Amino acid sequence: MSKQWLWARRPRPAAEARLVCLPYAGGAAAAYRAWHQLAPGHVEVCPVELPGRGLRMGEEPYRRLPPLVEGLADALDPLLDRPFALFGHSMGGLIAFELARLLRRRGRPEPSHLFVSASPAPDRPREPTVHDAPDAELKARLQAFNGTPAEVLDNEELMELALPVIRADFAVLETYEFAEEPPLDTPLTVFGGVDDRTVRPDDLVGWREHATTVDLRMLPGDHFFIDELAPELIGMITTRIAPDR
Repeated sequence: MSKQWLWARRPRPAAEARLVCLPYAGGAAAAYRAWHQLAPGHVEVCPVELPGRGLRMGEEPYRRLPPLVEGLADALDPLLDRPFALFGHSMGGLIAFELARLLRRRGRPEPSHLFVSASPAPDRPREPTVHDAPDAELKARLQAFNGTPAEVLDNEELMELALPVIRADFAVLETYEFAEEPPLDTPLTVFGGVDDRTVRPDDLVGWREHATTVDLRMLPGDHFFIDELAPELIGMITTRIAPDR
């Protein structure tokens, strides 16, 4: 396994399960840096670092989902020796879903639970298309998500570094083509923010078509509710990973 795919993973040899965490568009594994301390000892948190950000800033980011998921599945294969769950926020939710389907097609161990957060159902239209739009339009889209501070959006040097990765991530989302497959047998929990203006409840209910067991939970906050509700999310996630605890 390439250690580059994991950021500051702290192995817990006695952990009963692993939680693989996938980032949102433009995000890095550092978004989950507090989750290790928040998770109980029986869960090992494994944040994924995608190319082009964090410790992999010098690498070319993916612009299409299939090769991204293929590379990720190869890299994570050694972690599948014990029960594991997948969590993905926004873009990460779509990656987690397609990763679960790829593992099933490969005949590899499948996640014990799949968590998607602030991510539209995979067969929903994804508009507007901004990955090849002018910088100002792309920045406006970021502003709508309310996850990028204004001082960052206004900093030309920071945005010069960030925009290529953000464009690549939006290309991953906007060029995605959903393919019909049987629903996953993996239990699926879908989280949404009640004040999210970009991913609304109508965008989330369609997940019920893609797994045999689906639980939809609306939480307080906007698109980036995970920043404020990390302790609550970890509690809900780890309870589902090891319900007898």
